[in-house]
Formats: sequence, C-alpha cells, structure tokens
Amino acid sequence: MSSQRPDVSDEDLGIRAFKIKKAKAIERAIQHIRHGLGPAWSELTAEEIDELEWVLGEVWAYVARADWDSMHFGRLTMRDIIKMLTLGSQLRRHARGNIEILRDIHAVIDAEAPYEGFDEEPIE
Repeated sequence: MSSQRPDVSDEDLGIRAFKIKKAKAIERAIQHIRHGLGPAWSELTAEEIDELEWVLGEVWAYVARADWDSMHFGRLTMRDIIKMLTLGSQLRRHARGNIEILRDIHAVIDAEAPYEGFDEEPIE
C-alpha cells in the first residue's frame, strides 16, 4: 500500500509546496520592510499592503532564489514602496512587457543606495 494518498498527485504537491514557500518568503520580506520603514509603515493602507504582497509574490516567482535571498528589503523607503506599487499597477494592467516591469521592480528592491526613480536625474 502506498503512503501517498491516491487523490493527491505529485503536481498538486509541488504546487502546494511552491505556494507555501512563496507565502513564507513574502511574509519575511514584509517583516523586513515593516521594520525598515518604522512608523512610516502605518501610512500604508490595507489595500496597499495587499498590493505590495502581490507585487512581492510576482517578483519572488520571477527571480532566482539566490537573488531573492540577497535582497535587502529592510532598506526600502516609502518612496521605493510607492514606486513598486506603481509598477505593480502597470503589471496588472499589462501596460508594458511583464519581464520589463519585473526587472524594474527588482531594480528598486536591489538598489544599493536609496532608490531615486527611473524617470529622474540622479541626486548628487
């Protein structure tokens, strides 16, 4: 007799494992962001937090695990979060290519210095 339930396929188990890993990664990232933003975190609405979680989930599915693990979510500023939410809105609307938008979001998260925006001149 098999120890695996016959009504659960390997594919179903794989999908469930993927979703669990994704949820845990998002939860850890949100904890780092919340800590990094400090009191500014409370300025975000529940809808913005839900959207941020969705955006992070899309990025998690896009990047390599090693890249995700090296991202410094605690360095993100409120300006970075707003930019990520804006890019997430573009992603949902398919305003540009998904890969291009995901790369832009990744660049916001992975910036060494505080993110200053794609459309702005660097501050010197």
